[in-house]
Amino acid sequence: MDKPIIEVRNLGKRYLLGEGGGECYRALRDVMVNSVKKLFKGKYKKNELQEIWALKQINFNVQAGEKVGIIGRNGAGKSTLLKILSEITEPTEGEVLIRGRIASLLEVGTGFHPELTGKENIFMNGAILGMRRAEIKAKYDEIVSFAEIEKFLDTPVKRYSSGMYVRLAFAVAAHLEPEILIVDEVLAVGDIMFQKKCLGKMSEVAKGGRTVLFVSHNMEAVEKLCTRAILLSEGKVVMEGETDEVIKEYTEKGKYCIGEQTWQDINKAPGDDVVRLLKACVLNKNKKVCTNFDIRDSVSIKLEYQVLEAGHHLHVHLSFIKNGHVIFISKDNLDSQWRDTVCPKGYYRSVCQVPGDFLDEGTVSIYCAITTVGMANVGHVSAQDLLTFQVFDGMDTAGVRGNYPLHWVSSSVRPRLNWVVEKTA
Repeated sequence: MDKPIIEVRNLGKRYLLGEGGGECYRALRDVMVNSVKKLFKGKYKKNELQEIWALKQINFNVQAGEKVGIIGRNGAGKSTLLKILSEITEPTEGEVLIRGRIASLLEVGTGFHPELTGKENIFMNGAILGMRRAEIKAKYDEIVSFAEIEKFLDTPVKRYSSGMYVRLAFAVAAHLEPEILIVDEVLAVGDIMFQKKCLGKMSEVAKGGRTVLFVSHNMEAVEKLCTRAILLSEGKVVMEGETDEVIKEYTEKGKYCIGEQTWQDINKAPGDDVVRLLKACVLNKNKKVCTNFDIRDSVSIKLEYQVLEAGHHLHVHLSFIKNGHVIFISKDNLDSQWRDTVCPKGYYRSVCQVPGDFLDEGTVSIYCAITTVGMANVGHVSAQDLLTFQVFDGMDTAGVRGNYPLHWVSSSVRPRLNWVVEKTA
């Protein structure tokens, strides 16, 4: 068998949190200031620094042409792993062997120079990948057509929106023929149609024999694209194998549930220059954040967001997903106050209530989108696996189960419907 295109051996990445602990650049004045501090304070005490292992004892191989999904909740170490594989960050211990040319799309604008135009960045990225100018020119029209931002190609990319960045960055990464394509969750910045276009292109790239590493919270996309998956938790590999089995392990474990997410920095919040999502949470009937619900309990999804640009007819869209499949969708256009109203600037709160005796037991994840509704929907917020919660069957006869004592055939919903039973003779 040929050697793996990627070999990861005993990989570890440690960060030090606290005074003196980062890996940041230090100017001469910083060194002088710290030296003076030490004269008065003595050496740093151990408790001033906290040691965090973002990755620990990571081992796996990837064969050429494989399509591998890397999944896990926020903070599991996925992005750190990809940064090491892309040679952006150095490991603290262990080693990585790469036998191929890598193109990475990890963050909006990765590899772009803000002062250069879109056109200039295409050629610069190609040169970084080791391509000759003639090779880049041969792919240029294809890249421009895919990105759909032709009229902005002579504009410095520092003036691009996050969506335009992603369009061009993905087009460059996917079309300049690397042996290995690495894509992080950054695709969530783009609109829904462009996400589908990107997934189609990644599938095409993979069928062409190139290797794809894909990090996403969209389990349906991972399941469709990847033949194998790796589950990370707290910086360690907890499972590796067939994609459907790994996804099942991930979605069925309550410890992976996400009951609340908040963004303090609006620039890092999901969204764009029109609207940004600030907070999302799952609430129980007492309006407390909760990730475990009895099948009889109601579930509320609360969203807080800021409209930054007036004049848009905005709708919030929630998809309820189980086992990688959408079980139902709900939109806020049933609220008559905002159904046909253009939203002024300001802060908003939307709450969707799911009644008790509706969902079946299992793990449910929430996808959220906020779009401008019109002749063509324009996506602003796209957040996969925004929230995750568990529904369990308490076997109480007061629920939909009634006095039925046996295993209930698994389904997506288990609604309490009206039945009329009559004796007719």
